Amino acid sequence: MTPELLARAKAYGFSDRQIAHLTGRTEADVRALRKQWDLVPSYRLVDTCAAEFEARTPYYYSTYDRGDDEVRPSDRRKVMILGGGPNRIGQGIEFDYCCVHAAFALQEEGFETLMVNSNPETVSTDYDTSDRLYFEPLTLEDVLNIYEREGCWGAIAQFGGQTPLNLALGLQANGVRILGTSPQSIEIAEDRQLFAALLHRLNIPQPPNGLATNETEALAIAQRLTYPVLVRPSFVLGGRAMQIVYSDAELQHYMRFAVAVSRQRPVLVDKFLEDATEVDVDCIADVGQTADGQGGTIVVGGLLEHIEFAGVHSGDAAMVLPPHTLPYGVIKTIRDYTHALARELRVVGLMNLQFAVKDEQVYVLEVNPRASRTVPFVSKAIGVPLAKLAAKLMTGRTLAELGFTREIWPDYWAVKESVFPFNRFPGQDIVLSPEMRSTGEVMGLDPDLGIAFAKSQMAAGSPVPLGGKLFVSVSDADKPKVAALATLFVELGFELVSAGRTAQVLADAGLKVQRIAKLQEGRPHALDLLKNGELQLVINTPSGQVPRADEVKIRTSAVATGTPIMTTLSGARALALGIAALKKKGYDVKTLQEYH
Repeated sequence: MTPELLARAKAYGFSDRQIAHLTGRTEADVRALRKQWDLVPSYRLVDTCAAEFEARTPYYYSTYDRGDDEVRPSDRRKVMILGGGPNRIGQGIEFDYCCVHAAFALQEEGFETLMVNSNPETVSTDYDTSDRLYFEPLTLEDVLNIYEREGCWGAIAQFGGQTPLNLALGLQANGVRILGTSPQSIEIAEDRQLFAALLHRLNIPQPPNGLATNETEALAIAQRLTYPVLVRPSFVLGGRAMQIVYSDAELQHYMRFAVAVSRQRPVLVDKFLEDATEVDVDCIADVGQTADGQGGTIVVGGLLEHIEFAGVHSGDAAMVLPPHTLPYGVIKTIRDYTHALARELRVVGLMNLQFAVKDEQVYVLEVNPRASRTVPFVSKAIGVPLAKLAAKLMTGRTLAELGFTREIWPDYWAVKESVFPFNRFPGQDIVLSPEMRSTGEVMGLDPDLGIAFAKSQMAAGSPVPLGGKLFVSVSDADKPKVAALATLFVELGFELVSAGRTAQVLADAGLKVQRIAKLQEGRPHALDLLKNGELQLVINTPSGQVPRADEVKIRTSAVATGTPIMTTLSGARALALGIAALKKKGYDVKTLQEYH
């Protein structure tokens, strides 16, 4: 390795990590070598005026062509905000919202804001969001180069989702001042063994679980826990490769084909709590600013109860704020656990927690001491800009100073519904799972829960039918409950259409039902009725881990024809509530500002 060779490699775009890999060194070795030979990037302004006259935009990019550096000097205190990088399913625009609010909040506090992000499709990369913008990849090398070139006062890694969070420890080790909750606390929450020890110390239950580094270990854990179990790789975005498995054969297939397992990247195996209610909590705290973590303030921003059963990714689930079925004792327990964990992790800023409630027993599923994808929704529902407040806390302000010390319990309902791209992927099954698949979200607000839910469905692009023909086909597990649900729709004026054993269950319950053929039995069947526009609503729940081909065809055909479809009984029940409310009194429209 010579200075000339290294300079050529950097000019060609090789990262320190790539060079380290090719030369048998570490990334730190290559970085030290670069510094020794004064090989650092220079930064150029993006010329938004095509050289016609002088560009004054705050956009910069790095280059190793050894030309002039165009970064303008400034003596203001600078804070770097790390964005979320490319938008992809699992890490979306919600994190960008938090980064933008952080930039606005820090400007109000007199700081100069530097945004680092590589995605031109976001608001954080707009010309008027931050004081300076660096179009650079979110890697340790690039972030350190900018931090040192600008002489930053600190950096915020809490708002861009998992991508910048993964850099926090490395940045801190290289002298970067990470603002907010410490990287060590973030590591405790991310590392399964450290987290389990923390919960044990606080006497907070979590579902029984284990760590597997190979197939044999995974099978042994699953047999100890008993099926079903939830399996997932460590350190993933958006529930990538998470799955509920019901047998040894399924687990073996998962371990062999779904993930790469190693001692450094074990697979997490959790007992899956069937029919549990999942609850998301977003809270804000400044306890980490006190010497012992015992002072300060913790405020729950929002408690969101999932409409779907536990096991649907929180990014995909419909949610209700405030909770609509949980008893007071359960809510109090959730609050107590939230406060205990925020204090123990010395949180400064935002924290997201996920709980499962089964038979009024509360279990902690996950804790993330960072902004979450529900922060924008909760902020709009309660009328408090949580991300803005959190950014100010990171610079030394307190919740008491900012005037937010009490939880807000709205006197109306806020329903979050997810938006899915299924109509762009013909033939793709639409059933929800632990792996996130949504690409957006909408909100319904109303003093009536049914109407709030109906508004959320309409906003998500799914019309809410007030009558017509309803096709019902449910799994064996759902058959004992389907007659009561179908009765609700009959009372609302719907005509029932069904096939096979579901039709028999409905008829045995004394309901009038139009029987049609199953797909393989003849015609007319459900697909014919969908294509002819004869069905106004479909309720179809999956029959198990591997859905049958005919039910997948029904679900995808419903999406293709724009027919509203519910794939869970809880979702269908909420829709019945919404239809009843709409038929009774209709709905009116109010702005968000009027609610606040």
